[in-house]
Amino acid sequence: MSIETRIKSVETIRTAALFDIVVDLKAPVEFGDGPLGRRVLYGAAGGSFEGPRLRGEVVAGGGDWALFRPDGTMLLDVRLTLRTDDGELVHMTYQGRWVIPADVRAEMSDPATRHRIDPARYYFRTNPLFETGSTRYAWLDDVVAVGTGYLVDGGVAYHVEHVL
Repeated sequence: MSIETRIKSVETIRTAALFDIVVDLKAPVEFGDGPLGRRVLYGAAGGSFEGPRLRGEVVAGGGDWALFRPDGTMLLDVRLTLRTDDGELVHMTYQGRWVIPADVRAEMSDPATRHRIDPARYYFRTNPLFETGSTRYAWLDDVVAVGTGYLVDGGVAYHVEHVL
């Protein structure tokens, strides 16, 4: 089978809205410069999520163990607990990249105004995965998702899509 035939048989990637999520953040904890870059913990203080098939709250206590590379790119390493509106728990993890161009970095340094920066001026993408013991939400265990991030006052938000 030729590569052209194989490519034609592969389905085009399609997505559907999974949810929008806002994560309220605690004050950052700076670990300092290490051998891989500057490590910062952005602890989750709470938040909420809502989509067509599930909604609820972000449980305080998770966070992003972010690593800043010298080139200004932030490597995300996030673990969160979601509690659905019917009381079920979902473990959400994701990695991703937040690339802040050099001409935007100075504006990003002001926590009071950085959430006003147009998200089109930076690249902020994630790849969420889920795990749950809930039979009602077991379908999430097999979902691959992608997210687009942006800043909000007091935290971070994502529009998350289910890759079909």
